[in-house]
Amino acid sequence: MAPRKTATVSSRKTAAKPVKKDFNGGTIVDFSKEQDLNAYREMLLIRRFEEKAGQLYGMGFIGGFCHLYIGQEAVVVGMQMALKDGDQVITGYRDHGHMLACGMSARGVMAELTGRQGGLSKGKGGSMHMFSKEKHFYGGHGIVGAQVSLGTGLAFANRYRGNDNVSLAYFGDGAANQGQVYESFNMAALWKLPVIYIIENNRYAMGTAVSRASAQTDFSQRGASFNIPGYQVDGMDVRAVKAAADEAVEHCRAGKGPIILEMLTYRYRGHSMSDPAKYRTKDEVQKMRSEHDPIEQVRARLLEKKWASEDELKQIDKDVRDVVADSADFAQSDPEPDVSELYTDILI
Repeated sequence: MAPRKTATVSSRKTAAKPVKKDFNGGTIVDFSKEQDLNAYREMLLIRRFEEKAGQLYGMGFIGGFCHLYIGQEAVVVGMQMALKDGDQVITGYRDHGHMLACGMSARGVMAELTGRQGGLSKGKGGSMHMFSKEKHFYGGHGIVGAQVSLGTGLAFANRYRGNDNVSLAYFGDGAANQGQVYESFNMAALWKLPVIYIIENNRYAMGTAVSRASAQTDFSQRGASFNIPGYQVDGMDVRAVKAAADEAVEHCRAGKGPIILEMLTYRYRGHSMSDPAKYRTKDEVQKMRSEHDPIEQVRARLLEKKWASEDELKQIDKDVRDVVADSADFAQSDPEPDVSELYTDILI
């Protein structure tokens, strides 16, 4: 087995200064006040949005499947901090957080969840299928692992066009065992495509622990046979994610081909809203919440460094809650799509 590589800080990023090592051996960078405040606000928006989505689901306003991102917010927020306009994002069905981090409106996301005409897919895609060409977000995909091949295709298009854009393909530890993932790895490595494969290892594929479903549980090594470098990253610390993202993006823009980032993260809720999550103990969940919560870590730093007061953080929370409440009101009052929409945007 190839030796494990750990995340280091990109020499390009002069503002990022290493301060300590995280528990996975990767480098954590010291954020500025602006970076910490932005990360706090963005992660809190995702957390509050998902909490509200869970409430609306329980009230019957959201139908079908609904997979919440609570606990994993640092992954997508840290990755987005390293991107430039034109870089693309594609993911699976636990996708609301990715949409919000890409700058898609809370109203548009929530209205899509409730099947309204103001939704980002005109109310026809629901939780698992939303898109925004404007924000370079290519879905939410309900088929397990399907987005990995499509994300590789986005990277191929970037290379074909001769630009320096990078494609980010997110998928989970369960999807990492799908066959098309390795076909994509092979093609990406063969053609040196600018794609970052982000494996969000939240420890459970639906209800099965990774140790019971995967012969190789170090997912950063899944590309070893294709000579794709891999990193394990503390996905509960937005600073560690940003450091790894900086290096991965630089790797791809330099024409060195694909790279794998395994984000060691954790979801607090069940796999979907119908999952009681009885396959793990309450103590396990509480331990992650109390010791590794991504939002509380930033909050504690802001207070410790006196970059924000308790009152200022409460105001941020209020502002975020107002945005989420507005999106929920809109999503419940906006009309459903006209029946004629059934036949639009359909390829025959």
